Amino acid sequence: MAGPTKIEWTDVTWNPVTGCTKLSPGCEHCYAERFAERFRNVPDHPYTQGFDLRLHEDRLDQPRRWKGPRHVFVNSMSDLFHAGVGGDFIDRVFAVMEDTEQHIFQVLTKRSGRMRRYLNGRYRNREAPAHIWCGVSVEDNLRLVRVRHLQRTQAAVRFISMEPLLQRIVGLDLTGIHWVIVGGESGPGARPMDVEWVREVRDQCMAEQVPFFFKQWAGVRPRSKGRKLDSREHNDMPIHPGAPDGS
Repeated sequence: MAGPTKIEWTDVTWNPVTGCTKLSPGCEHCYAERFAERFRNVPDHPYTQGFDLRLHEDRLDQPRRWKGPRHVFVNSMSDLFHAGVGGDFIDRVFAVMEDTEQHIFQVLTKRSGRMRRYLNGRYRNREAPAHIWCGVSVEDNLRLVRVRHLQRTQAAVRFISMEPLLQRIVGLDLTGIHWVIVGGESGPGARPMDVEWVREVRDQCMAEQVPFFFKQWAGVRPRSKGRKLDSREHNDMPIHPGAPDGS
């Protein structure tokens, strides 16, 4: 499926892959799984298979049919670098992204080691195109290894999504990082997020001139709490040749 989204840091989602399996604590209350499983066994529904991993060849060409430039979150309902997604299919996804330079593609993964190996093989002697942004999810200190993988990835734009942020992050290295997103967990059973954890990341980003985006507070309905941190919204995006305005 593809279409408009309520995710504040993108315009549309593109899901040539759906379904996933849990990997780390950030997956415990997965919103995508919760959504998809509501429709398991519903005849003719896109999620009649629930959250089982599924590849959708019929969706590969969707970005080619969009007329205007868009920020595109790739696989909001899965992980492109899941072990069940074959390298040939990943090749086809990247071929589409490479061919549609009018869009910004935001590829976010928890399988950072596989992403590093794939990109460093595909772009052996150069960086990935600047309109393909590559990111990793980091929810706690044990997952900081994903940042190290990202820093060693042949990407022109690298970003970190700390959503859900589950603890104070210690020793965050932002070398080579172009964007940081922070957000609390949403939905039933949402785990708390301390304001000081967010402030520390924001202050480090400001000190190192890394764009900082604050997405939401933790809670069953986080939007009811607004998106302000210390009385203001933080909506910074990467300043890079891959940005739509060319800055």
